[in-house]
Amino acid sequence: MTAHNVNSKREAILNAASTIVQRDGMGQLTLDAVAKEAGVSKGGLLYHFASKDALITGMVDKSNEEYGQNVQLKAEADPTVQGSWSRAYVGTAFEEVEQGLDRSSALFAAAFANPKLLDGMREQFKNWQNNIIHDGIDPVQATIIRLAADGLWFTELFGMAQLDEKLRDQVFEQLISWSGGNKE
Repeated sequence: MTAHNVNSKREAILNAASTIVQRDGMGQLTLDAVAKEAGVSKGGLLYHFASKDALITGMVDKSNEEYGQNVQLKAEADPTVQGSWSRAYVGTAFEEVEQGLDRSSALFAAAFANPKLLDGMREQFKNWQNNIIHDGIDPVQATIIRLAADGLWFTELFGMAQLDEKLRDQVFEQLISWSGGNKE
């Protein structure tokens, strides 16, 4: 089996697990259900993920990596260095909401199955917070911007008093403005 095939099978398994959590709920996330959804044998699944915890860790790692890369790429591409991490974080959080919170299934799965599986994500959040408070703008203001973006994400994730698109856009514009950036 080539490296590409191994990676594509692994990716298919992670996507299947995510689909099950989003569609059916965390209680339906079983190795058998994931294997069936991914179109692989249970042995094939176990080749990539030896246990349900390993599968959930893989989901969290994938989510964390993708989200982290998105934040970093946005920060590095921002021509205005001051506040770039804050704007990148806000932009990524708002994109996640607009794209349907696909990565959230990993968070649900880990929190439900074993909160210790979120340790990698906790470390990533510490790194983001460190970058944000050293972003060249007031660290308290930068932290409030991050917390507002997190609040929007959690509000959408749990369906609590969701904002209509117009108000969400206005909140986005305000957070970007507070970070010293221009909306684009």
